[in-house]
Amino acid sequence: MKKIVSLFIAILLAVSLAACAGTTATDTSGEPAASGSAPSDAAPASSSAPAGSDEPVHITFYTYNYMAQQKEGVDTLIAEFQEANPNITVEVVYTSSTDINTKIPADLAAGVTPDLIQVVFDSLDYAVHNYGVQDLNTLVDPTELSGHLAGFEPAALEVAKVDGKLYGLPYTFSTPVLFYNVALFEQAGLDPDVPPQTWDEVTQYALQIKQNTDAEGFVFGGTTMNDWLLQGLIKSNGGSVMSDDKSTITFGEEPAIEAISMLQDMHENGAHADLTDYQAFEAFPQGQLGMLLSTSALQASMLKGSEAAGWEMRTAKMPSFGNKATVPCNSGSGLFICSTDPSKQQASWKFMKYLTSERGYTVITTMMGYPPLRPDIVNDEQYLKHWAEENPLVQPNLEQLKYVSPWQSYPGDNWFQIETILMDAFNKCLFSEADVAQTMKDAQTQAQSLMP
Repeated sequence: MKKIVSLFIAILLAVSLAACAGTTATDTSGEPAASGSAPSDAAPASSSAPAGSDEPVHITFYTYNYMAQQKEGVDTLIAEFQEANPNITVEVVYTSSTDINTKIPADLAAGVTPDLIQVVFDSLDYAVHNYGVQDLNTLVDPTELSGHLAGFEPAALEVAKVDGKLYGLPYTFSTPVLFYNVALFEQAGLDPDVPPQTWDEVTQYALQIKQNTDAEGFVFGGTTMNDWLLQGLIKSNGGSVMSDDKSTITFGEEPAIEAISMLQDMHENGAHADLTDYQAFEAFPQGQLGMLLSTSALQASMLKGSEAAGWEMRTAKMPSFGNKATVPCNSGSGLFICSTDPSKQQASWKFMKYLTSERGYTVITTMMGYPPLRPDIVNDEQYLKHWAEENPLVQPNLEQLKYVSPWQSYPGDNWFQIETILMDAFNKCLFSEADVAQTMKDAQTQAQSLMP
């Protein structure tokens, strides 16, 4: 059990803080690179082939989904793509999600332009304005683009837009789900067929679990994993972290204060365990925690942990504030083209299309653990119908995709500092008796001073 938990935490750290024949890999994360890889500062192979030709083209793919447990899925996609497009060679440049926004600017400054990049959505605004990201509406034939977009979940497409322009496509993507332990529910006298729907019910259930079992009740799994989960909590209470025109920070306003105060109250009355999200990720599979709200991308790992420990895990949608509509935000990333070379642009677009095709999302879902952003394939026998029938826990996530709200990225060079200010203030409020209103207002003022 300890080995399983340790492996799970190592995997999670790689995911959140994210080869077959003909595939090379450049590793900038400290892990061994694939056989035959080039040094991380090596310039990509040049290509002057005109668009539409069959001349050899080499493209680089900067991705953080190339760690141990997801590498096989990426390799499968690349191998299938290269078999269908033998003139295109895809080189993987593996960089962790926390380092990718250091790696790309460094390469650009050195004169090395990535061809296709995977960007976490909280840095989307910065990437579009600093990495030379191409506007798909001008890069791709309108008929071809609209044809490829058909079948995408409409709400998911909105997350890859900046100022109304579609710069990329959503790729590995998830929403928040409530994981819960059936055995602890039953021990506490709760009906596992009726999971909590509201935050008041979460509090009630958590206290009942804590009082009637040897486990803790609940953890909000968004204390260190960026601010996407917190953004969804605030939006679900009618608030926001930033104005729609991206000029004003708003996470010190009343809706945000109320939402964070609710979690602080849960911590003070014992409903919320005195655990960070990473501590909760260890406690939950061991059966020491009744409920955990976190990314749906953890489902496969959580399920393996619960099965190894001998208890049943189920999932439910993100809770609501009373009768208010829940507004979950997405986590995850999108794909964006940076190359200015026509042949590399065309090759990158072809590869992007394959990654986000029906077959692409079949591999992404079954081998990498992310939900399919083409929901119709869940009912298609050629793709995910049988898998979905065998994995019913994916349903809450699929339902939430229909009304997911984009993870907002702060504008300007200080985007990460602004996100850090919010997360520091939130953690201070959650794990202490700090005055929530004053703490969040002070944080808002500090963050506003960093806005462009």
